[in-house]
Amino acid sequence: MSDRWADRLRMPRTCTSAALLTELAGEHGVPARVCLRGTGITEAMLRDPNSEIVARQELRLLENLVAELGHVPALGLTAGQRYHATTHGVWGFAVISSPTVGAALDVAVRYFELSFSFADIRKEDIGDGIRLVLDDSWLPEDVRRFHTERDVAGVATIQRDLLNVTLPLREFEVALPEPAYADRYTELVGTTPRFSAAITSITVDRAVLDLPLPQANPHTAEVCAAQCADLLQRRKQRLGTSGQVRDLLLRRRGVAEQEEIAAELHLSVRTLRRRLADEGTSYRELAAETATMLAEELLGAGLSVEDVAHRLGYSTASAFTHAFKRHKDITPGRYARAGRQ
Repeated sequence: MSDRWADRLRMPRTCTSAALLTELAGEHGVPARVCLRGTGITEAMLRDPNSEIVARQELRLLENLVAELGHVPALGLTAGQRYHATTHGVWGFAVISSPTVGAALDVAVRYFELSFSFADIRKEDIGDGIRLVLDDSWLPEDVRRFHTERDVAGVATIQRDLLNVTLPLREFEVALPEPAYADRYTELVGTTPRFSAAITSITVDRAVLDLPLPQANPHTAEVCAAQCADLLQRRKQRLGTSGQVRDLLLRRRGVAEQEEIAAELHLSVRTLRRRLADEGTSYRELAAETATMLAEELLGAGLSVEDVAHRLGYSTASAFTHAFKRHKDITPGRYARAGRQ
């Protein structure tokens, strides 16, 4: 994986999308604990609109969801219809308050990393048309169909939020084999797609860009665009030291002292502490978060509490149990038993 995508997976985001996915799974009989296994996300975090995770954690949740429900037809399309413009926070408000379709598209592309998509996006001029390309080819193959379908349905949902009608498309291409439920795509988007394309894209006539938006508000659009710029800058800043510490802890399977990590980063412990504090976190928080993610993974694989404690460097099983319960509100033994049910 390139450094670019590694950075995307370290990008902070709210728990809103994770909560939507967990709710969808629950409607199909999959408990939250199964969706959250190995993510480091707690059910309490899902209920807190201010809780933040990183994209990697949500991708793990998505992998868990597909592992349990990948057989459900059109699940990604169903999920995407729940992602309205406002679901994405200030990014969505900046989009819907724009004066025209063209302005909305510009702000959407510029700050797309603030959305919940894992795709790369670009806008291409093609004569008298505009093509919007969504590229999620870097994602693991087992989750790509769900993610592509979620994004396609999400774009269609936001478009209806903008105009209250389905926008006519010149062309609609999907980089997936044609499924048995292909008619669902047509119902959602209003255009029959061409499947097995090289890349997923939507093309509209250039004249569409001048269409006014019914919820346009110049002041709101300006304020929200400024907030998007500020939020994106702050989130990218947090990729710095804390992201590097997370990666090192994961590579070392959570077993590392603060002094070792500081030395690996060519920093003094004091400088490491200061930089993490500037990013709103601490070594202890990052170590606990990483240890919980790894513990969930190991418990899910069938290891005993004692074995997990040993692998993660705890002096005793009781010390591990105390730390796990503090973060997850459940003992590791109960967590493991619940996962086997």
